[in-house]
Amino acid sequence: MVRPSPSPPLAQLRDTLDHDLLALLAVNAREATADLARKLGVARTTIVARLARLERDGIVSGYTVRLRHDLAQQGLSAFVGITVQPRSGADVVRLLTRFPEVKQLDSVSGQFDYVALLRADSAERLDALLDQIRALDGVQQTTTSVVLSRRIDRN
Repeated sequence: MVRPSPSPPLAQLRDTLDHDLLALLAVNAREATADLARKLGVARTTIVARLARLERDGIVSGYTVRLRHDLAQQGLSAFVGITVQPRSGADVVRLLTRFPEVKQLDSVSGQFDYVALLRADSAERLDALLDQIRALDGVQQTTTSVVLSRRIDRN
């Protein structure tokens, strides 16, 4: 199987200021740069410059919203193990990026080539999505496990 080439290595964090800044952003990605600077004991322009470098270097790849747990649980989630035909991996990955319901795709060792995390609004949409994935050129087999409940969530 052909796997996509790995991403170039990310730049390393420079110092504890980078680590501390990322820790504060993990708690509240919308916090004002002035507040971040005050908490870290540096100038606001230092925070602006650090954020720009962290984004440019690919260490910070975006900012997100975390929904309240009960809102995030609406709809269905499923993990799908995907086995692909030899030399089809890159094409399958490219095709899967077109589905907005594919929230995560990991290359894995073991029984499957990839494991996808899908999020659908309804059982009918999940069923249709699985049919579409199975019909992709290069997909040999899928195995689906629907998420019944989340027991640990550290995100």
